[in-house]
Amino acid sequence: MQTLPLADLFQAVSDPTRLRILALLARMELSVGEVAQLLNQSQPRVSRHVRILTDAGILERRKEGSWVFLALADADRTEPLLSLIRQWTDDASLRVFDQDSARLDAVRSDRAEAAQRYFAAHAQIWDSIRSLHVAEADVERAVARALEGRSLGTLVDIGTGTGRMIELFGPRAEEAIGIDRSSEMLRLARVKLESAGVRSSLRQGDMYALPLRDDCADCVIIHQVLHYAHAPADAIAEAARVLAPGGTLLVVDFAAHEREDLRTSDAHLRLGFADEVMEGWFAAAKMRIDHIEHLEGGELTVTIWRGSKADVRRRKAA
Repeated sequence: MQTLPLADLFQAVSDPTRLRILALLARMELSVGEVAQLLNQSQPRVSRHVRILTDAGILERRKEGSWVFLALADADRTEPLLSLIRQWTDDASLRVFDQDSARLDAVRSDRAEAAQRYFAAHAQIWDSIRSLHVAEADVERAVARALEGRSLGTLVDIGTGTGRMIELFGPRAEEAIGIDRSSEMLRLARVKLESAGVRSSLRQGDMYALPLRDDCADCVIIHQVLHYAHAPADAIAEAARVLAPGGTLLVVDFAAHEREDLRTSDAHLRLGFADEVMEGWFAAAKMRIDHIEHLEGGELTVTIWRGSKADVRRRKAA
């Protein structure tokens, strides 16, 4: 008998639990455990349904430590299917979906409590670093100036931390993706961005091996991350890999300094960066720096380096 992939796709969603899972994930990304909690079903049972939806290419699974987070797959593929489901949803099904959605407040509350505990444990460390340089508000205004007039399109924030860059600039982007190695930081960012009403996709990943395809991003931000990198040049090269031709890379970090104590007190591997060093790393990654701004106002100077990836296609056309 001839196989019909389209029939397999509709069979994957032809289950009450799987439809409820899709309705929940259309509202926000959730872990497998959170979905099980919301549906009042066992985690193994939910995992079986998730596997079917994932195999059908409707969902994506992202491992973060011991957690597995779920998200809808690429919108170009899933939005037509979700639109069809919305058009055919009857009143009885809608009531079930709404009841499930109402319980999302419990998930948000659990996340907020966990995030607050993590923030409280680390706030003193972060505050001590902030006291050494110009106010964060001044840095954020400078970042906004550097991005003014630039298309953000698909925005990728490497080392997203609390998600502040996405909170600020995600609303200007068509899609905002935050990447961080720390599952705890990603949970904190989820709470913050959910509270701010900013839609985003947060993923656990390494700055040297981003979980993204080539040429997929229009703007990449690396904000106060490179001084933790053992190989900053490799991190910039990896950012260039995912950046589309003509796209923008914005690096925010410290200018070169001599605060050796930060190596032990705050795990800084690099004591800032000189402009010529940064320019060399950009050039090696086939990018050109077109904007540098130094923000003085403390023991440490914050620098913004902005560059663009060479548009090979435009050059060939010319």
